[in-house]
Amino acid sequence: MTFQQFESLSLYVLVGGLIIFMGFIVWDLAKKSKAGRFGTAILFIALFLGVVGFVVKTVLVEIFNVGAG
Repeated sequence: MTFQQFESLSLYVLVGGLIIFMGFIVWDLAKKSKAGRFGTAILFIALFLGVVGFVVKTVLVEIFNVGAG
């Protein structure tokens, strides 16, 4: 395994772990603040949009790298 392969793999594994950890943090925040169903949904939607932004950025970088070729 080359350094670049290790770096790429560890990026996705560690970012995935971070996203899961942030989900636990959001859940705990919602429970402690008594946000209710709507507030909890808003918190998780905000987290989800951040994850979607990361995925879209990754996809766009790969698309532009293929085109640059």
